[in-house]
Amino acid sequence: MQKISLDARAREHLERAGTASTGRSAETVYGGHEHVLRQTLITLRAGTALTEHENPGEATVLVLRGRVRLRSGEDSWDGRAGDLLVVPEARHSLEAVEDAATLLTVAEKP
Repeated sequence: MQKISLDARAREHLERAGTASTGRSAETVYGGHEHVLRQTLITLRAGTALTEHENPGEATVLVLRGRVRLRSGEDSWDGRAGDLLVVPEARHSLEAVEDAATLLTVAEKP
């Protein structure tokens, strides 16, 4: 059994994002290439984004802190702490409306 404090990791990565030239920081907290399920903590400084990219499989974004905007084509969805956003199976981007910490969960397509 393994226990991970997402709150502590979010604090740490928000600090890293604050000093990083990209304005972001991330860490896979569960899974990886040998697993179908992968969970990644992603922190973004306000105004920064993960640019448009493909969806690797079924995915959700749980907003742990702050506010984000998920965009796909002409559609967008805003999320704040406690919201779970279902990532569309299409190209999409994620922008930090304010400093944000999120947990991306992906079940990769075989």
